[in-house]
Amino acid sequence: MELIAALDRQLRALDEHSLTRQRRVVETPCAPRMVVNGRPLLGFCSNDYLGLASHPQLAAALAEGAQRYGVGSGASHLISGHSRAHEQLEERFAAFMADYVAQARALYFCTGYMANLAVLTALGADGEAEIFSEELNHASLIDGARLARARVQVYPHADVATLRRQLAASTAATKLVVTDSVFSMDGDLAPLAALLAACEEYGAWLVVDDAHGFGVLGAGGRGVLEALGLRSPHIVYIGTLGKAAGVGGAFVAAHGTMIEFLIQRARPYIYTTAPAPALAHALQASLDIIGGPEGQARRAHLHALIAQLDEQLRLRSWRRPPSATAIQPIIIGSNEDALQAAAGLYGLGLWVPAIRPPTVPPGTARLRATLTAAHTHGDVAQLVAALHELEGA
Repeated sequence: MELIAALDRQLRALDEHSLTRQRRVVETPCAPRMVVNGRPLLGFCSNDYLGLASHPQLAAALAEGAQRYGVGSGASHLISGHSRAHEQLEERFAAFMADYVAQARALYFCTGYMANLAVLTALGADGEAEIFSEELNHASLIDGARLARARVQVYPHADVATLRRQLAASTAATKLVVTDSVFSMDGDLAPLAALLAACEEYGAWLVVDDAHGFGVLGAGGRGVLEALGLRSPHIVYIGTLGKAAGVGGAFVAAHGTMIEFLIQRARPYIYTTAPAPALAHALQASLDIIGGPEGQARRAHLHALIAQLDEQLRLRSWRRPPSATAIQPIIIGSNEDALQAAAGLYGLGLWVPAIRPPTVPPGTARLRATLTAAHTHGDVAQLVAALHELEGA
């Protein structure tokens, strides 16, 4: 059948360029020590930055939520699916972020991808909007910008001067500057203070996807805004809940008027079934940990592991860009070499994924090692030794 043959040709082309992706079956809870396809491995591939995904307190809260609210929500939020658990969680997030988002309200979404699509398509739908998108933004932000009925300009990575020129030349009634906070493949931070200053000067919204910062950055785990001491009514803050929070979903925190606008206009929110209330119940337990003494201790341990890797890892031909976050890229170059390095680590009992185009630019295929608070100093030492062994082989 020609339809199937056409797909086969595309799949073969991916394989010829070492771009085929594979799924592995994890048979144990999310944790550094796992069983994958029947084999014990030490993983450096999870975004469970605080090690909460299998925390017994969250598991108990999830079970309690299921007993109290059942399994499914049954409908969208605007029909009958908005439960007391959802309402309480949104109130908790609004209070949690109140020091950094003026007159904050919060809105809970099924996924971070949906939250990003919702914000950009709702704000870009009036036909008079212009989106200014960071060059290295996550795919969900790129797709949100594509789906919005708005002009899109891309500014080079961390290039505030170019962005300011673009904003100054824009005549759009609605301007949106859109950026990751922590860039998911490089681990560096966006220059948010300078971006916010530009947005305030030129009357633009600053949409910040803090997927890899929420729960990890800031003394209280409130993410990049707390870490940098930023607060403004111009900020639309998106926090992902399937990474450091250990559960799933995302929330948007913004001025109350913005949240009401999203409730009324954001199609990914209006036209989808609400998340399971039990998840919202479990996330309240997660928030208790993130903002409490245990969260502080876990963040301190994670930062100690990052410092250990920085001190001990010494590469010669491979390159490790500076990163003070849990995301630690090791740039190798070609797709084939990156796959070979990942396979070598796998053979030594370590799971570190190889990241290739289109996720990263051609010629910058890399290993993406992620550290979590559930790792030990011994785990990091094992990773360092394995990388030194493979690079020197």
